[in-house]
Amino acid sequence: MNIVIKVSDQTREKMIKYYTPKKRDKVIPYVILQAQDEDTVITIYESGKIMFQGSSADVDATMWKEMDGQSNNDCNQKETFNKYYYCSSIGSDEVGTGDYFGPIVVTSCYVNQDNIPYLEELGIKDSKKIEDEKILKIAPEIIKKVPYKSIILTNTEYNEKYNDSYNINKIKAIMHNKVLFQMVHSITEKYDYIIVDEFAREQRYYDYIKESTNIQKGITFMTKAEDKNLAVACASIISRYIFLKEFDKLSDSLHIPLSKGAGPMVDTIGQEIVEKYGQDKLKEIAKLNFKNTERILRTCIF
Repeated sequence: MNIVIKVSDQTREKMIKYYTPKKRDKVIPYVILQAQDEDTVITIYESGKIMFQGSSADVDATMWKEMDGQSNNDCNQKETFNKYYYCSSIGSDEVGTGDYFGPIVVTSCYVNQDNIPYLEELGIKDSKKIEDEKILKIAPEIIKKVPYKSIILTNTEYNEKYNDSYNINKIKAIMHNKVLFQMVHSITEKYDYIIVDEFAREQRYYDYIKESTNIQKGITFMTKAEDKNLAVACASIISRYIFLKEFDKLSDSLHIPLSKGAGPMVDTIGQEIVEKYGQDKLKEIAKLNFKNTERILRTCIF
């Protein structure tokens, strides 16, 4: 699937900043940047056009169009926001899929409408928009108030699962389905919606999990859900909190301070790890399908 959009200069700068850590090495004429975010390839042209290629291209393109304020009906948008914000809901979100080191964490939360004022006082929003120091402070407060279920996928497990037919979106779908099913069947309170931040279209999502034993139905999929629903926002923060704790444990076990993301600093640290522990160590602590692996091993001397 190929989708081409145009956005404002301000939004384009945000896109460049967001996708730079995921930049491809390939140099293309008239292209400012080409990056790969999971299974979507993003190409930002000098002309101002942005092309999204991949099975989730429409999801990623819609996210940036919404951020750019490209809406057909502001009144309908506000009504939809209120519908999914001021409600009792179950939501899920994941952290760690863009990090070379550290696990993938998926969390599902139940937020009762009565808890909304308390959560707003804490400043709850998408974890990507909150500094890690604040997450370490507010996540324990959320956990006291909000029921949640989390699962952690280690990099050893990730590397065993990941292949051409078992991609990152399938892994995410299976994990989301698992925590949502657990959450739905662990509470007695009523809820209005089950909401997932859309990383794949509904039909594709259910195709990913068709072999699962327990399948949670009745899900509402939406882009930028963490900004529109507090259950998803809480799930995002708790997932990030767990990820940070696991990341620190991993750093301590290696006696090497690890770097988040997948940028150049990650390559440098990866080289240090291989020189100290051998390349097999990467199977335990890193996502081997990332381009970082190739760059790390290419520069190491054995």
